[in-house]
Amino acid sequence: MDISQLALAGLGDHRLFTFLDLAGTFAFAISGAVAARHGGLDLFGIAFVAFTVACGGGVLRDLCIGAVPPAGLADWRYLAVAMAAAFLTIAANPLVVRLAHPVVLFDSVGLGLFAVTGAQKAMILGHNSEVAVLVGMLTAVGGGVARDVLLNRVPVILQREIYALAALVAAGIEVAGSRLGWTSSWRTWAALGACFALRYLSLHYGWHLPRLSRQDPAGR
Repeated sequence: MDISQLALAGLGDHRLFTFLDLAGTFAFAISGAVAARHGGLDLFGIAFVAFTVACGGGVLRDLCIGAVPPAGLADWRYLAVAMAAAFLTIAANPLVVRLAHPVVLFDSVGLGLFAVTGAQKAMILGHNSEVAVLVGMLTAVGGGVARDVLLNRVPVILQREIYALAALVAAGIEVAGSRLGWTSSWRTWAALGACFALRYLSLHYGWHLPRLSRQDPAGR
């Protein structure tokens, strides 16, 4: 492969990364806006929560891997996409509420997208596989944690639901596929599908990780 072909391949990967990152921003912004609306916040509160949820994971990712200033703060497209998603949610609320569990739906989509883009960006900047997987997971769960903290709820990641594990699986597939030479589109869709399926099926069938039994202060 000559230099021009490598440049074209890199351009294609960059475009895919940008598209997935903005798509994840859109999905998480909707989940944040819906949750904020259900929480009774005003228009500014809905927009603020939507932006924080949409860009919080990406900002955390960029700070962890030294990509400063973070794209979510430096690139106007992230703010524009988050605000568009928030106001679309407000304007089309009758349509949104018809969806079964809209927060869970869009949160699951954003979870997979951000797990993939977090891992991708870490690898692009030369970090090893372990760091890439962990950064992918942190990127995916950061927005959901921010949403729950702002709305005074116990973060999903601390509950029994399979949440961080689904993100970890998606990031692992993305990194493993990259190291094994899979095409970017194939491994990306495999990672997204696995994350969404694991998250959705775990909620549908009540799957959860084992939980230790409680003990009294005396250890009995």
